[in-house]
Amino acid sequence: MDIGTILGLVGGIGVLLLSLAMSQGGGIQAFIDYPSLMVVIGGSTAAVLLSSPLPDFLNLFRVAKNLFKNRLEDHRKLIAQIVSLAETARRDGLLALESRLEEIQDPFLILGIQMAVDGVRPEVIQEVLHNEMAAVAARHQKGKLLFELYGKYGPAFGMLGTLIGLIIMLGNMKDPDSIGPGMAVALITTFYGSIMANVFALPMADKLASLSKHEMLAMEIILRGVMSIQSGDNPRVIEQKLSTFLPPNQRGHLRKAA
Repeated sequence: MDIGTILGLVGGIGVLLLSLAMSQGGGIQAFIDYPSLMVVIGGSTAAVLLSSPLPDFLNLFRVAKNLFKNRLEDHRKLIAQIVSLAETARRDGLLALESRLEEIQDPFLILGIQMAVDGVRPEVIQEVLHNEMAAVAARHQKGKLLFELYGKYGPAFGMLGTLIGLIIMLGNMKDPDSIGPGMAVALITTFYGSIMANVFALPMADKLASLSKHEMLAMEIILRGVMSIQSGDNPRVIEQKLSTFLPPNQRGHLRKAA
């Protein structure tokens, strides 16, 4: 469970609700307008559907679930595991790694080690792993794009709803007392669009980008580690190579992370 995502959402929504409740414009009830919600949410969803392939859109909730249930891989533990595999290969040969595949949980690492055990040529291993990384990055980009589209279209439909409200208000100028309330209702859709973009869609897109960067770094570590094991490098040298991917303050704790 990603506590940061939950705290961010609860904090953002909580601050908004608190500020609305403390406002002097009638409290939270004054900011509720169901037609405006329909324009922003329904219009944005229709625009995202129009601009994205249906299978990608249907994955929206699965992608959103990753924001709450992602488990970031500890790069230190990953490097320690690769070094341990290198020690086994150095001591007993590459074929001995086959007996250790069951203890590996990362499917990308399993793929690399299995190819090394099978005697696949280094250039082929590198090509396959690079292709897998490119495919994963493309999937991540598709998920991120959906939230970016909501962040783009939400404010646009908020402005569209405001224009609709203004047109209705200006068409009823005979009643001066209705101008103030009419203007307030007209502006609510812009308010909703801004909330959709800045509280939900764009922060989630940025979080997905951060998660993707973390995973791609793990895959790069695995790629370098597998190629080093396959070439028979000394485990200490492999550890030194892979530790360069870590911040300086974490490099001295690899053995403890194992």
